[in-house]
Amino acid sequence: MALLASGSRDQSVTTISDNVLKHFGSLANLQRASLADLCAVGGIGLAKAALIQSAIELGQRVNLAQTLRQGAILSCEDAGKWMVQHFRGSVQEHLVAIYLDTKNQIIDHRIIFKGSLNASVVHPREIFHTAVAVSCCRFIICHNHPSGDPTPSKNDITFSKRLAQCGEIMGIECLDHIIVGRANYVSLFAQDLV
Repeated sequence: MALLASGSRDQSVTTISDNVLKHFGSLANLQRASLADLCAVGGIGLAKAALIQSAIELGQRVNLAQTLRQGAILSCEDAGKWMVQHFRGSVQEHLVAIYLDTKNQIIDHRIIFKGSLNASVVHPREIFHTAVAVSCCRFIICHNHPSGDPTPSKNDITFSKRLAQCGEIMGIECLDHIIVGRANYVSLFAQDLV
């Protein structure tokens, strides 16, 4: 972990890096670590813990941006697979919008909402505000269920129907609402739930 740059009075940077990896056992566990979890490792203070978390977040964003930009055309199945990778290890619910042009090329993607472990409250206006700002003609919404079960709730279905109705009025099509679980996903549109 060259990003730590220096060790402490008692330990070299290599020793601290080894301790971090041993403590968490895997990069997936490290990705889920809180600031307090990181500070529990000898030689890691608040500044280094924040630096590690920032590097992990930056890596996730770069990976998602590269992954989503690889294909000229994005299918809902591709979006589902990419979002499974994106949400891996997340313990908080996130709602992501992927904005597309007329040829389904990605114009932009944004995290619209970060919520609690079991609730996500977002209004369609947040999604359509960005849709208008980036001049997209369609979009895909994805959110995760940190429980690992991608089964849509009644609220998920109701929200999807509202988005589809708003999209018809605005002339910006909602192509799909994808719910991601631990290693799988459900497309509400493919299952005719909207």
